[in-house]
Amino acid sequence: MVIPVHDVNPVRSTPYVTYALIAANFAVFLFTPGLAGSVAGQSDLSQLCHLQAFLDHYAAVPRELIHDQLPRLVPTGGVGIGPHGAGCVVAPPDYHKSPPVSVFTAMFLHGSWLHLLGNMLFLLIFGNNVEDRLGHIRFALFYVACGYAAAYGFAYFNDTSGDPLIGASGAIAGVLGAYLVLYPRARVWVLVPFLIFLPLRLPAWIVLGFWFVLQALYSSGQGVSHAGTVAYMAHVVGFLAGMLIAWPLRPGTPQPPEPRGLLWGRRARPGW
Repeated sequence: MVIPVHDVNPVRSTPYVTYALIAANFAVFLFTPGLAGSVAGQSDLSQLCHLQAFLDHYAAVPRELIHDQLPRLVPTGGVGIGPHGAGCVVAPPDYHKSPPVSVFTAMFLHGSWLHLLGNMLFLLIFGNNVEDRLGHIRFALFYVACGYAAAYGFAYFNDTSGDPLIGASGAIAGVLGAYLVLYPRARVWVLVPFLIFLPLRLPAWIVLGFWFVLQALYSSGQGVSHAGTVAYMAHVVGFLAGMLIAWPLRPGTPQPPEPRGLLWGRRARPGW
């Protein structure tokens, strides 16, 4: 897996929406119970119960999205002692949850610092150029539309799942898909783990195409023992949605200047 760190693709305007989305994601994470104080998102039982109650309220759940099956009992955030030891207290919900609205709120929830920082890195690198091409308002609508497509696409293939679906990665996958369509030849500086982190400057179509292939393989169970807690199918659907929406804008998109002086991370010879 390559780690992007910077793209060689200047923008014409300040990406206010991209910056606002990053700030909002950090703000929500800092106020998410039981997460902000731990790098790995590990907490004691009381914090975990509060976190579970918070996620049941605001996260998207595939079973709820597809079948509108809301649970009759949810965690309250409290801790109780039962016959099997301490656990989270459950009770009928004292709030009304709208599954479609939960898709929007889930876009700003993350499970750990690593989850948050990884998503925000991709958004920072690739979001500014897509926003520059679409404009601020259209980019905001585009981002939300890709997030909804990713969430419902994942839910369609996992319609019996009651596990919470959180994270901005579905919407950000749409940004990556749009970037691939709009700027396939833009150069992207990446770090490749090969004994050490080797810096290379590669075309966006290689970086993002490789990322998409990995997500597609993982979503089918290839290359991983199990999908774990990562919603790879949401990444695949979000990416394809971003490509589809951006495709009509491709012919009129000015391409970044061809970089000179460096090639594939090394200084090029004269005339290359």
